[in-house]
Amino acid sequence: MTSSAHPPIRWGVLGASKFAREQMAPAIHDAEGAVLAAIATSDPAKAAPFETLAPGLRVLTDYDKLLADPEIDAVYLPLPNHLHVEWTLKALAAGKPVLTEKPIALTEAEFDELIAARDRAGLLAAEAYMIVHHPQWAKVRELVSDGAVGTLRHVAGVFTYNNAASPGNIRNRPETAGGGIRDIGVYPFGATRFVLGAEPESVRADITWENGVDTIAHVHAAFGEVTMAALISMRMHLRQEMVFHGDSGWLAVEAPFNAGGYGEAALRLVTADGERRFRFQEARQYVNQVEAFGRSIREGAEYPCPLELSRGTQRMIDMAFASAGGPG
Repeated sequence: MTSSAHPPIRWGVLGASKFAREQMAPAIHDAEGAVLAAIATSDPAKAAPFETLAPGLRVLTDYDKLLADPEIDAVYLPLPNHLHVEWTLKALAAGKPVLTEKPIALTEAEFDELIAARDRAGLLAAEAYMIVHHPQWAKVRELVSDGAVGTLRHVAGVFTYNNAASPGNIRNRPETAGGGIRDIGVYPFGATRFVLGAEPESVRADITWENGVDTIAHVHAAFGEVTMAALISMRMHLRQEMVFHGDSGWLAVEAPFNAGGYGEAALRLVTADGERRFRFQEARQYVNQVEAFGRSIREGAEYPCPLELSRGTQRMIDMAFASAGGPG
């Protein structure tokens, strides 16, 4: 969708993943001031749904050619996890701002490399951590900060799904940096940090491993006086919820991560005075993410999820793995 204030940002997609097809390509197509202009894929047949969405889309079979294309202004990178750092660095070296799927890196040390490359290039590079672009999370942070639940004591998070029947899925393969914590643990970890504006002093994880990837994880963290517990699993029925529990109330985020897809974006605040609900039916967090990226590129607006924010979540992941003697 074009904007009258600036020329549209012409996006190129590096890889024809299912998530890109179902979520991010439509978001780019629908975002104000953005155009889905090209896709690079080793299998041109996988580009067909993208071409249906955006007639006139250019299809390339070489990732480097897309990065070198002067008619591409920004790159969205949904490749498998183990390729994120390499191709994010290549995009920056090619002069392209780049939005890379999470996890953008696999260790905190890799973030230092990405941040240095970003600063050298003077370009925006960021992790596609969409929830910070959803207004429900701004409201959660506001309510907790304003004392709506009293003094916050505990945060409880759950994010589970079951992909046990898909052994070939990249999330089930150690060589592609699979596992539940890297795939979905970033959400309760990052959401807690986003709301508290704090970093954990300690993290402990009890992890079940299958074929070198974490499939069930119980994670406990301490943020000063506030404790956190998260259940993260790729072997349990789909569920997601975040609860912020204080001494005079609790606040539940009912569809915290896949708002709209999992359920209605809604908050439930329970105190001694009764119950209040907050609803956010119209928000589209992936579209918001693309538009925020565009404003940062075109207008210099502060981006809501800089690499420094994502690095803190990766540090928490590293701590969880270290406590369990696993990857990282």
